[in-house]
Amino acid sequence: MAEVQPFQAWRYDVGQVGDLSDVVAPPYDVIDAAFQDELYKKHPCNTVRLILNRDEPDDAGVEARYARARKFLKQWQQEGVLIQEHENSLYVYHQEFEWEGTKYCRRGFLGRLRLEELGEGNVYPHEQTMPGPKKDRLALLNACQTNLSPIFGLYPDEANEVMAPLDQAILTLTPLIATDHLGVVHKMWPVNDEAVISQVQASLADKPIFIADGHHRYETACNYRREREAAGELTDSSPANYVLMTFVGMEDPGLAILPTHRLISGLPELSSDDVHSALGGHFSIEEVDSAEAAWESMEMDGAQELFGIGTPADGKWLLARATDTSPMLELAPDQSDTWRGLGVALLHRLMVDHLIVGANPGSEPQFKFVHLMNEVTEAMSKKSCQLAVLVNPAGMDHVQAISAELERMPPKSTFFYPKLLSGLVFNPLT
Repeated sequence: MAEVQPFQAWRYDVGQVGDLSDVVAPPYDVIDAAFQDELYKKHPCNTVRLILNRDEPDDAGVEARYARARKFLKQWQQEGVLIQEHENSLYVYHQEFEWEGTKYCRRGFLGRLRLEELGEGNVYPHEQTMPGPKKDRLALLNACQTNLSPIFGLYPDEANEVMAPLDQAILTLTPLIATDHLGVVHKMWPVNDEAVISQVQASLADKPIFIADGHHRYETACNYRREREAAGELTDSSPANYVLMTFVGMEDPGLAILPTHRLISGLPELSSDDVHSALGGHFSIEEVDSAEAAWESMEMDGAQELFGIGTPADGKWLLARATDTSPMLELAPDQSDTWRGLGVALLHRLMVDHLIVGANPGSEPQFKFVHLMNEVTEAMSKKSCQLAVLVNPAGMDHVQAISAELERMPPKSTFFYPKLLSGLVFNPLT
């Protein structure tokens, strides 16, 4: 069962900090050094000081960053910069944004989810994790004893049973509003009505939860709970049994999985004829006028096996459809048919590693991941890559099927835009 609980969040007192937009931040893993510095300058209490505290010249070691984050958190709580909710609440969360000319509103809510070991309950991952980020996040979690950023969770709900009572509950409430650096408008409403919360809990109880983003933080929360248990500090009601999560229904109209295109370097200067020669035995190929024309055809078709391929060497664009994917049985023998049919799996395993590198021995492909068409066309015009490949995004059915089999999708298979904000609410673990 998925056990979701309300909680008494710590959150910014806008009476003290002013505009909430000045103190929130995107997740730590999309913040580079320049953006980190920008967030530091934006407000002395910006949440970047918690989620990604920077190194200082007199630091004795990396532990100093985590200790400084804890110091800021405690100081802001003591000074009233952060205030704690008086009642247990769920937090309705809307994100209003525009992508390539289309407007969206993604609706969900923040709450606490009881932790389950992946593969042993109703919580399913879909991406691989790495030890480095988990070590870093565990050190920060031990220092602050607080969930500073939410995990992004998805659940099936064709009838909209989960969000319906929350939608009604916020009709007369005023939201807290923040606009991020990309122009996305984030709105949040605390809901403490016990009857509404009970309805939400009952509707979610038998549903699986699929992690869309935040895999490292979920596994870190499990590791933190194990440490508390080993230290004899864990009871059934301990806050460490839970993790902060944003819950969004898979059928929500504002839930968009957007494409992640590939700019490939480390190859010879390939012409469209070279690509045709390398792929022709396994792909049907036709020339199209432009990247936009290729993408329009791909969007209308929607097939995972359809790709747009740009060759900067001669400025041509091709539309390539995989017609013989039988080598995938040997190239990915341990994966399911669904996994082997993913566009990104076909691209990396069949198209690039097997066919293009096979035709150009000694090549060492390197990938840059981009999301916007103008990034693709700019790379083509500047000839900053040897191939530009447009890829249709995986769908929710792929995420659900692969996650349910406890498989992990290839890197950069899904792009859930926009990112969830850090700093709207913090979940205390003490």
